[in-house]
Amino acid sequence: PACYIHLKEATVEGSGLETVIPTELPLIQEVTTTLREWATIWRDLYVGDKREMFNSVRDMIYDLIEWRSQILSGTLPQDELTELKQKVTSKIDYGNKYLDLDLVVRDKDGNILDPELTSTISLFRAHEAASKQIEDRIQEEKVNSSKRAPDYNIFIHLFASTPAFALFVTLKNVVCKIGEDAEVLMSLYDPVESKFISENYLVKWSSSGLVKDIDQLHNLRAVFTDLGSEDLKREKISFVCQIVRVGRMELRDNNTKKLTSGLRRPFGVAVMDVTDIITGKMDDEDKQHFIPFQPVAGENDFLQTVINKVITAKEVNHKGQGLWVTLKLLPGDIHQIRKDFPHLVDRSTAVARKMGFPEIIMPGDVRNDIYVTLVQGDFDKGSKTTPKNVEVTMSVYDEDGKKLENVIFPGAGDDGINEYKSVIYYQVKQPRWFETIKVAIPIEDVNRSHLRFTFRHRSSQDSKDKSEKIFALSFVKLMRYDGTTLRDGEHDLIVYKAEAKKLEDSSLYLNLPSTKLELEEKGYSTTGKSTHNLGTCIISKDSFQISTLVCSTKLTQNVDLLGLLKWRSNTSLLQQNLCQLMKVEGGEVVKFLQDTLDALFNIMMENSDSDTFDTLVFDALVFIIGLIADRKFQHFNPVLETYIRKHFSATLAYTKLTKVLKNYVDNAEKLTEQLLKAMKALEYIFKFIVHCREILLPLMTDQLKFHLEKREEPKACCQLLSDILEVLYRKDVVRSTTLCFMYFHIPLGQTVQEGDPGFSFRKLLSLLQDFLMETFIMFKDLIGKNVYPSDWIIMNMMQNKVFLRAINQYAAVLNKKFLDQTNFELQLQSSYYYKQYGRSCIFPCLYFRYQDMRRQIGFEIRDMWYNLGPHKIRFIPEMVGPILEMTLVPEIELRKATIPIFFDMMQCEFHFTCSFQRFENEIITKLDHEVEGGRGDEQYKVLFQKILLEHCRKHKYLARTGETFVTLVVRLLERLLDYRTIMHDENKENRMSCTVNVLNFYKEIDREEMYIRYLYKLCDLHKECDNYTEAAYTLLLHAKLLKWSDEPCAAHLTQRDGYQAITEGQLKDQLYQQIINYFDKGKMWEEAIILGKELAEQYENEMFDFEQLSASLRKQAQFYENIVKVIRPKPDYFAVGYYGTGFPSFLRNKMFIYRGKEYERREDIEARLLTQFPNAEKMKTTTPPSEDTKSSSGQYIQCFTVKPILDLPAKFQNKPVSEQIVSFYTVNEVHKFQYPRPVRKGEKDPDNEFANMWIERTTYSTAYKLPGILRWFEVKSVSTEISPLENAMETMQLTNEKISSMVQRHLNDPNLPINPLSMVLNGIVDPAVMGGFTNYEKAFFNDKYMLEHPEDLEKIEKLKDLIAWQIPHLAEGVRIHGEKVTEALRPFHDRLEACFKQLREKVEKQYGVKTLVRAFSYDKNLRKLYIIQIFYDTISRLSSAALTLEEDWCLPFSFLLSHQIPKARAVLTLLNKIEMDTESYTTEVLDELGRHCNGK
Repeated sequence: PACYIHLKEATVEGSGLETVIPTELPLIQEVTTTLREWATIWRDLYVGDKREMFNSVRDMIYDLIEWRSQILSGTLPQDELTELKQKVTSKIDYGNKYLDLDLVVRDKDGNILDPELTSTISLFRAHEAASKQIEDRIQEEKVNSSKRAPDYNIFIHLFASTPAFALFVTLKNVVCKIGEDAEVLMSLYDPVESKFISENYLVKWSSSGLVKDIDQLHNLRAVFTDLGSEDLKREKISFVCQIVRVGRMELRDNNTKKLTSGLRRPFGVAVMDVTDIITGKMDDEDKQHFIPFQPVAGENDFLQTVINKVITAKEVNHKGQGLWVTLKLLPGDIHQIRKDFPHLVDRSTAVARKMGFPEIIMPGDVRNDIYVTLVQGDFDKGSKTTPKNVEVTMSVYDEDGKKLENVIFPGAGDDGINEYKSVIYYQVKQPRWFETIKVAIPIEDVNRSHLRFTFRHRSSQDSKDKSEKIFALSFVKLMRYDGTTLRDGEHDLIVYKAEAKKLEDSSLYLNLPSTKLELEEKGYSTTGKSTHNLGTCIISKDSFQISTLVCSTKLTQNVDLLGLLKWRSNTSLLQQNLCQLMKVEGGEVVKFLQDTLDALFNIMMENSDSDTFDTLVFDALVFIIGLIADRKFQHFNPVLETYIRKHFSATLAYTKLTKVLKNYVDNAEKLTEQLLKAMKALEYIFKFIVHCREILLPLMTDQLKFHLEKREEPKACCQLLSDILEVLYRKDVVRSTTLCFMYFHIPLGQTVQEGDPGFSFRKLLSLLQDFLMETFIMFKDLIGKNVYPSDWIIMNMMQNKVFLRAINQYAAVLNKKFLDQTNFELQLQSSYYYKQYGRSCIFPCLYFRYQDMRRQIGFEIRDMWYNLGPHKIRFIPEMVGPILEMTLVPEIELRKATIPIFFDMMQCEFHFTCSFQRFENEIITKLDHEVEGGRGDEQYKVLFQKILLEHCRKHKYLARTGETFVTLVVRLLERLLDYRTIMHDENKENRMSCTVNVLNFYKEIDREEMYIRYLYKLCDLHKECDNYTEAAYTLLLHAKLLKWSDEPCAAHLTQRDGYQAITEGQLKDQLYQQIINYFDKGKMWEEAIILGKELAEQYENEMFDFEQLSASLRKQAQFYENIVKVIRPKPDYFAVGYYGTGFPSFLRNKMFIYRGKEYERREDIEARLLTQFPNAEKMKTTTPPSEDTKSSSGQYIQCFTVKPILDLPAKFQNKPVSEQIVSFYTVNEVHKFQYPRPVRKGEKDPDNEFANMWIERTTYSTAYKLPGILRWFEVKSVSTEISPLENAMETMQLTNEKISSMVQRHLNDPNLPINPLSMVLNGIVDPAVMGGFTNYEKAFFNDKYMLEHPEDLEKIEKLKDLIAWQIPHLAEGVRIHGEKVTEALRPFHDRLEACFKQLREKVEKQYGVKTLVRAFSYDKNLRKLYIIQIFYDTISRLSSAALTLEEDWCLPFSFLLSHQIPKARAVLTLLNKIEMDTESYTTEVLDELGRHCNGK
């Protein structure tokens, strides 16, 4: 229907064989293809009940469908579309790995790499990168799917891929009674080193208890970035919050005088240990953490001191005051975090950077931050009576005295300010601030700028405060006299005093020393109490310390590095600066990597006419590359890659670099150290000089050859070779056999050019042969070892492509040079064939881009085979397997072209030996392995039969034998294909059936090796299902192939490593031990005893191994004891029919007898069958199916319980054998089974329904006894009918036996529960049932029936006799019931006795009195009673009559007179087993029997 069709835009390429390419996005095509592939797997997961994988794949499919719809909508902004594409490709790659599908490699934009346009090295590296990325994603998925905190190792793995991470903080609330405005400053702190490690995150809090900027309400978020592996190693990390009150000097001031406001006063701190969060041991972004607040003890208590106190304290008395925050660790730098976590970090999120450099500084990451910490001071009180309330004001001025605006940042989240005012500690002579402020000055202004610190006393009274002037000043320049930046660390600044107006004039103090270190350098003393008068300023006795930390990618504190970066300012020092660069600390160099590289290449390019600095620049470049190769700085690799790719512009530098490198190589003996360093840095040197290949390539290949021949630095050589190949992969480079000639052109060339008189064509041919042989061996190794992982399909196909191109060249050489009789090389030709077939068959599924390479290789092999001529016989049978494997490739043209090779092989062997037995044996053996391995199909079977029959029928001598052979192989193929198909079926029973099918075939054609192989496959299947009995019978078939002899054991007989046997006898011994073990587990002790006796015979009379004999006999003794004492559940047997053409051929319209497992009911096996065949319908009747049912296309299953027919061994027949012994044979060693089915003849008589109720008894026979090598066998059936009267007799007989058996069990075991006995008795004696025989009386005990059926009169008498015999059995049961009944059931028993009394009177009146033997003491002689009971039951079965023993043990033998002599003999045999008490009794019995038997 049209509504089912969706037209898609597409373009068509090519003529003839057209290629349709959809115009939709390639990613959409990939998603569509992926969804189709996953959907098939998803269904299989459902069928296989793999729920966890099923649910995971479902979620991934739903995600892809949703994202596909979003992309197709065309409504997404470009940035969101890019991000979504990344998510889609990441999900596809993860899903493919999860499902063990092929790895897809992509470029940086997520597009699938085109292998035709990508170099092999790039392709390999892309595979490596993709594999690592997917593994990282899998670990991440595991962490995300786990509800518990991630394991530390997983955390390390997740964050190992990025050198940076960040702590994301959300401030939920500040619960503190401040009473005034406040500043909340949050930062990361190292409590071990007592120093802050990050900038502050500043939140301004209002006196009303809310954030001052109402726009930030519920959006107080910050991310502390640039953390690295060094921070992970810190012993502890704390999250510190300092609260500074902004307002009055003292909160308690409440006088009416006007108070000073806007003063920054200490209020308190809150500290939380975040070590577990930083190290990944805790990760719950939704959890809100409460950080308790500790107020300062007094308003002159230093905040730094309070922080350390809180850290060391075990608990804080917070009184409910504190901060509520959430914390989460995020991987990546700020750019990556904003990309990966846009829902957490956006442009409004404050970014607090680490005070120091991150572990990687990427090009373009320009930073110019100077962190200034106000450490401490010491100020004289002067004219005041108490110490001053000192406030430090910091500002930034240039050399002209102009203040730089908005360059001071007290914390992230706040704008820049012009000046910073410190916290005021009340009346403290030596305040300690430890307040850190960031100063960010434009790079061009740094060299002219200085920091100015002014000191002022602040009064709590506003009027007094206004009159207070600046009383002192300190300053420090940001740039030193040598052009380097201010050193990191503490600086003891000079405190100058002067008039306030003079202190504001920078020209008056800038020329003065700023630090006490500078003062010492100028010859002034910094000790003592005297002051120094320097012009208009006086050096005060006061002191003031600060510390600074420069984080700048443009400002260096190293003179040598600065000299290089500013080389143009003094070119005379350039050579010195280049030499000194190699002595600069590596960390300083990598911080300025881009600027340093720019300087080096500028020096080289601006001195292009001279080579003065070339070697120094080259060495400096090698030094920098070597730094980055160092483990300490290896994370700067991406920085160098980015520089080369985006920033390097010295296009002509390659000539100078090449020249220096060539000089090092030419003078390798003198410049060994320099050359070694250069070789290690060659990867990046190559990337800088990609244009120099014509000069450098021969140089590099010679060096490579030199080192490889000496086996020196193999890893480095391989890396270099990869780099060379990568550089050579360009459109303007001719792809030739450069690498081959690199190894071989020199010896061949020298041999020819030197004109050696001994040179001959044979020598050249020998060299060529060696080359080909080594190449084939290498190819064979690469084929067999699977160099690349199986999911690297593109790399594997690339390897195939290279091999194919090579062997096409080699084939011509082999045909031309090595096929004639003189130069024929068997080993060389064999290597070629094995290598060829290996490539043709190793990958069953090939990438479409490469077409089907196996087809091309196949045609090459065919041509080579026919070119062999008379040498073919030397490849038979060795090449049968490889050729067979090639013909099984699912490509019809290839099969048509190569199957005839088999006939050529048959013909060739027949020509030499008059038979093709070796070929036949080999192809049968190999075919089994190949088909089982997944090769071959129905099409192959048809082609094989058709092609070979055509060839055979045309041959004069192979017509008959060839046709027989083809038929044999086709029959084998049919069975093997069925076997392979069903082996993927989860139902092990079907797999067992097919396995038996195959092993029977191999037995039929006398292929003992293959027969044994499948025996063990069947045995393994049984063991998987715990079918130990069947496993034993299976293994017994192998044992029967062996003899008790010392003949050496053939290799095919010992197919399992577990059997260590040299002779057949030893192997048979080991097999018997294993079989006995299996029989023991299956409780088949009777079978185990038989094998044990055979073993014992060998141990005693042949091997004379009495120790083993002893062990064997002990086992047998245990088995005998088990037979008598252990209760074995009896399995039920079921007839199962499979009707309809919908079933497989081995089941279709057939019936099987199934041996159930212990306690398995019919309902269980029906449910199992319907699960296996969900479309099948259960038949509701047990009648045979109609022909319509059999021929229908549906599936119908019939299942019902059948009764096995006892086949008692001859040694037990007619003997009083224990029930425990006989019961085994009632369900074992049986092959006939019965099922009775009622059949009504004539019309139903409502008053006499039993009169025409016949029984159809069907007997099912199986070809093999059960149990056997299977739990089921196919059947054939024979039907017989039983008349209604016979049915009634059988029913009564079974009822009597049931009562008798139950009574006997209660006599033997007084502890048996009484309930089953109660039910049986009640069901018979209840008047509503009347013993079950009332209906028989109506049906048969009437004149009408007797007149119509005079032939049944004797049977009617027997039925009456059985009814009469039921009474004594019931009487005994009622008696036992009365003895064991509880008081609670006494009323029930009384009613039972009353009913039985009525029944007894009626029966004895109508059918006579029958009496059982009354043993004088049941307790004294239970064994005798038990034997007598067996005697009763046996006689009843033999004669269909009843036996009566009188109380005084007299036996009325009159009934014997009406029976035949054999039955009398049976009675006599049984009677002789009974130990009688009275001698006369025995004499009387013998006399009577003797007279009856006529003296016999």
